Amino acid sequence: MNKQSERSIAVIDDSESVRRSIGSLLRSHGFVVASYESADAFLADRSDVSCIVTDVEMPGMTGVDLYETLRARNDETPVIFITAVARQHVRHRLGSEPHVLTKPFDASELTDCIRQVLSTN
Repeated sequence: MNKQSERSIAVIDDSESVRRSIGSLLRSHGFVVASYESADAFLADRSDVSCIVTDVEMPGMTGVDLYETLRARNDETPVIFITAVARQHVRHRLGSEPHVLTKPFDASELTDCIRQVLSTN
């Protein structure tokens, strides 16, 4: 992983306004952000990123499906889920490993999660 990819975050959400606001937040903290409107679009591009921030519920492939696909490919890129549904829905399927933030969340919650997963990888 090169130096730039160490601070490169993929933001995947079907809502353009969510992608734009999270992207702006992360850029203001010095991250390089690549935004995708779907998990399929991310997988088609699959740039080298240090962390993925993804919505859970999206048309087509969900964020949880994406996570399971990545793990099946032995891709251990950290994933942070953002969701409007209950955290228990995600935890039931994935266990306690991934970070899950419930919308609306505080900006510092997201940046703290990213810093935490980047410091452990």
